Amino acid sequence: MRPTLLTLLSLAALVAVPAQAKTCTPTWVAGWASAQFLPTGDAAIAPGTIADHTLRQLIRPSIAGERLRVRLSNSAGTKPLHIAGASIARALEPASAAVDPATLIGLRFDGRPEVVIPAGADYLSDPVTLPVGALETVAVSIRYAQEPEITSHPGSRATSWLLAGDHLTDGAMTGAAPLEKWVHLSGLEVERCAPARLIVALGDSITDGKGSTTNGNDRWTDRLAERLQADPKRHAIAIVNQGIGGNRLLDDGLGSNALARLDCDVLGQPGVTHLILLEGINDLGTLTRDAPVSEEAHREHVARIIGAYRQIIARAHARGIKVIGATVMPFVGNGYYHADARNEADRQAVNAWIRTPGHFDAMVDFDRVTRDPAHPDRLLPAYDVGDALHPSPLGYKAMGDAIPLTLFD
Repeated sequence: MRPTLLTLLSLAALVAVPAQAKTCTPTWVAGWASAQFLPTGDAAIAPGTIADHTLRQLIRPSIAGERLRVRLSNSAGTKPLHIAGASIARALEPASAAVDPATLIGLRFDGRPEVVIPAGADYLSDPVTLPVGALETVAVSIRYAQEPEITSHPGSRATSWLLAGDHLTDGAMTGAAPLEKWVHLSGLEVERCAPARLIVALGDSITDGKGSTTNGNDRWTDRLAERLQADPKRHAIAIVNQGIGGNRLLDDGLGSNALARLDCDVLGQPGVTHLILLEGINDLGTLTRDAPVSEEAHREHVARIIGAYRQIIARAHARGIKVIGATVMPFVGNGYYHADARNEADRQAVNAWIRTPGHFDAMVDFDRVTRDPAHPDRLLPAYDVGDALHPSPLGYKAMGDAIPLTLFD
């Protein structure tokens, strides 16, 4: 009995379905992130500021996607954090509370509009369908009923908006007060139809973007994201910024030391394949900020910094992550650290180790890019924001432009 045409077509369809399904294996990748910690001193938020308010926070994912989920953090909390509600939408512009009301979506957590996040934990929202483009501004709004314990990222260089009452579905949020912090918001994850590829930038205030333009998205990591998106071969590579102002390799400051936060801020990021490490300038500067130390103390300090690099490399390699070391930039002339020739010798010793082949998988020479050729222990004046430590927006652009994109192939 000869098969009919209809039978043949039906068999072909059955064969085609599994093949088509294999073309898309959905994976989650971090499209945006901020290192969350307990803010202290000037970085703290005054008690009573957030109770019975809605906080709208603006972020910029580094890659495009159709489906998103939000990561909220209670990592610095000592008791459960109650989130009374949350929503997400496309923002109309980077420096305004207004969003496109047609895109407003209420977030759910295990199907519910509220969530209680255990102390010390992060919590993912349920996925939502909201197509967003790479480098497009997204607004995440959080509703607080009571005053929370604060976990935040003070160095946002982006304006959030705070308004009394429930404004989760308010497109305009007219009258909202600015707040330049990210609070309880540690990530935005994007679902991709391809293997995830993610660069995590781990660093201090130079990675965090001190000296960059508020709402200008002109940190060195922003420039790298723009270059990746402009490259047809690499626009599927995401990058997240996990810099914290004042961060160190060896001791806590604002936020835990880099070794202590490696698991959460780097290894725990979905899809991570590459790490760019720019840490050490605060370790070098704090050694003698209050008083001179012995030659032996200088040598031991450099050895401990290099030991921390080795630890980060080993732990990242255990997860299959390529580690790119960035040289420590000049800081002679900075009034806070008042570095002298001995501090400069420490920096040169650290950078010599970073540059030595076989230590890191690759190296980016930010020192060479940003130093003044006439005074190599100082930043180039055009790249100095004015404190002999932090780059200007032009300096950040030079840093972002200096990274070979082939490192991520």
